[in-house]
Amino acid sequence: GAGINMAPMVFDGKVIVGITGVGYGLHLDSPDPDAPLGAVVGIAGNYGRRGFMAAYDANTGTLAWKFDTVPEQGWEGEFRQTTPDGVTLPRNIEQEKAAAAQYPDAWKYGGGSAWSTPAIDRKNGILYFGTGNPSPQMEGSSRPGDNLYTASLVALDVRTGKLKWHYQQVPHDMWGYDVASPPVLFTSQHQGQAIEAVGQAGKTGWFYVHNRITGELLFKSEAFVPQHNMFTLPTEQGNVIYPGVIGGSNWSPVSVDEQRRMVFIAGIHWPVKYQLHALKAKGNKPALKYSSMSPIEDGEKYGLLSAIHLDTGKLVWQHKVNAPLIGGVLSTQTGLVFSGEGSGEFFALDSNTGKRVWQHNNSAGVNAPPVAYEVSGKQFLAVAVGGNKLFGFKQGQTIKAWALRAK
Repeated sequence: GAGINMAPMVFDGKVIVGITGVGYGLHLDSPDPDAPLGAVVGIAGNYGRRGFMAAYDANTGTLAWKFDTVPEQGWEGEFRQTTPDGVTLPRNIEQEKAAAAQYPDAWKYGGGSAWSTPAIDRKNGILYFGTGNPSPQMEGSSRPGDNLYTASLVALDVRTGKLKWHYQQVPHDMWGYDVASPPVLFTSQHQGQAIEAVGQAGKTGWFYVHNRITGELLFKSEAFVPQHNMFTLPTEQGNVIYPGVIGGSNWSPVSVDEQRRMVFIAGIHWPVKYQLHALKAKGNKPALKYSSMSPIEDGEKYGLLSAIHLDTGKLVWQHKVNAPLIGGVLSTQTGLVFSGEGSGEFFALDSNTGKRVWQHNNSAGVNAPPVAYEVSGKQFLAVAVGGNKLFGFKQGQTIKAWALRAK
């Protein structure tokens, strides 16, 4: 199932791109053709493959470098009992270490999709990108260890592909917490110093801010979506978790307004049920245990567009919409924030207050990041009005553009 999801980047005569679809998990269709996809199922075994980010000569297509998102050596990591920022994980480290010898080739199936277009610090020559969940998804028994470098923000030398640093948001991920939203570069005022920073909006519901040279975590923000039962394991009755496999912030790009010291994030509140299942042995088929994570359709779900302070991580304001926000955000120097909804609304908020100041209804979901551009001195906005099958939003085949006019 490997493919290419990101838009390629061109830098210094190289085309840089990564592959996706390697974090093996069974994604079940809903019985209703107009509904979102159903459960994600995790089964132990040698499924999937490892991902990579690679650079190719722009003229010839010759491979210049390749970085494997799961290394052949050292993929087990430190067997961390907590996330790097100190959240305890429900891991039996002794059991994992004892099982490691049984799975020496787990790295070959390790996962780590590269979903979103990277960010490049041209001055320092560093490329930043996020990696997806380990493989198999949600089932860790056949992949003991931290499963490096999955569920991580990774920094590479953009000219050689060599690892500079990584920050694994969730070691031994069991919940589908891909680092999916593209990283963004800015300067953060931290403890009285201006620090070149890289930020990333996690599916966990926190915005992580790092020193972009060293990888040091400067801070993580206040939660921009509700959080409940995170990092708990599945039960036979099912644990309700949020955010879950859907996110937090999924693949939606954020937008930074350094002038106002804010980052704007499209967020998702959609609880999921994390459940353990068992199939009895039948005929020559052995008994099987597996887990599933299913979006709860009849529960409360909504979207939150959040403004977070770039220097403190504090929430400045939030704007709530009826359905989960997936697509992206655009902010302007004049003080507007644009985004779209699955219902078809394309809207603008006041950057300082979060108040809605304009909207336009469309025939399909606005589930893509807007762009701004200029022609002959006149400014325009454009966005794809294509909906999203995964989230159950009405699909379409339109690109719409608006001309901006002065008050």
